[in-house]
Amino acid sequence: MKYRSLGNTGLNVSILGFGGSSLGSVFHEIDEAEGLRCVHTAIEHGINLIDTAPYYGSTQAETVLGKALREIPRERYLLATKVGRYGPEPRDCDYSASRVMRSVDESLTRLGVDHVDFIQAHDIEFGDIQQMICETLPALRRVQAAGKARFVGITGLPLHLFPLVMDQAEVDQIQSYCHYCLNDTALTGLLPYLLDKNVAIFNSAPLAMRLLSASGPPAWHPAPTALRAACAQAAQLCAARGGDLSRLALQFAVSNEAIPTTIVGTASPARILQNIRDIDAPIDQELLDAVLALLQPQHNTTWPQGRRENQPACP
Repeated sequence: MKYRSLGNTGLNVSILGFGGSSLGSVFHEIDEAEGLRCVHTAIEHGINLIDTAPYYGSTQAETVLGKALREIPRERYLLATKVGRYGPEPRDCDYSASRVMRSVDESLTRLGVDHVDFIQAHDIEFGDIQQMICETLPALRRVQAAGKARFVGITGLPLHLFPLVMDQAEVDQIQSYCHYCLNDTALTGLLPYLLDKNVAIFNSAPLAMRLLSASGPPAWHPAPTALRAACAQAAQLCAARGGDLSRLALQFAVSNEAIPTTIVGTASPARILQNIRDIDAPIDQELLDAVLALLQPQHNTTWPQGRRENQPACP
């Protein structure tokens, strides 16, 4: 496993992080015992970042993860969780100071730890940005001061919201998803800003929430039809050439040294081992070029999420 420096935190992080969403049966029902083994397998093979949230499986992911962590020394992993988003709709979100501070305590109880390394405001596009700046983040700084978290971060889909918040509030870490993968590399446009701020950068969903897989995305996936079709064609192209789109996508995501870590979710020990083998294998440049060319017409295609006022302005 390779490690990279994580912003100004002083920490070194594995280039592959473990995403806890699958432990919440987000994509399909899991076998809990297998999920526990998956966490242990990840740690045993050098992954040292685990990211979760109360939203994943309506607290199921944190609960299962907490069971796994009981048998792992605390110093062996960096742990990140989130506050603010608890369901799929805007009405399920609450970024008030009182709620997020209670949320931290609830998460610590489920996880069975006395602190997390990163506490993140989850999917900030679902909240009021001024509340985020003036209330949510100051509350999380109080959580930090109480020793319940080491660093404070924000997560979200629309990239333009990161500088909007960070120009007005201090942030230690950001998590972006679906914006550094084969079909969408929009995060690269924000990297100079983030690197200048010296924040810790988490890239997640390198398979674009399973768009970039042979099995395809779940029915709830918000991707437009044309993007779904292009990714399905890319999977067929890889299979016809003896490759695998998921492997290629993961290799591509971890290859950018400006991005310290890429988080991928699974509840399968076999899959996490395969992921680790895949990132150590050389990338098939010819296949990569062919896939990128096929996906080019849909490059950086995304989808709206969150409050209407938090969507990027139309060009």
